[in-house]
Amino acid sequence: MFTNNTPDPQDFITFVSVSRIDRWLIHSRLQELMINSWCPTTGELLVKINSCIDAILLRSTVKQLVAPREELVDWLERCWQTEVFTKNNC
Repeated sequence: MFTNNTPDPQDFITFVSVSRIDRWLIHSRLQELMINSWCPTTGELLVKINSCIDAILLRSTVKQLVAPREELVDWLERCWQTEVFTKNNC
């Protein structure tokens, strides 16, 4: 449940459509990424998004667990083909 140092539950993004196993895997990975998340006894996954980077990392984490293999392979191939421009070569 929520402790005194836990933000208001209304400030969270709530996921309820992932399996219990995926919920715990997502929660564990988000903790590794230092993104606040909780799995209360009600069965949801609550995630606190503080920045755009948090949102991108959340999307990536969820996608890795729930997307079909074909979609993940296509995504990886597109990443390999993407050119990265640094300040020096712009």
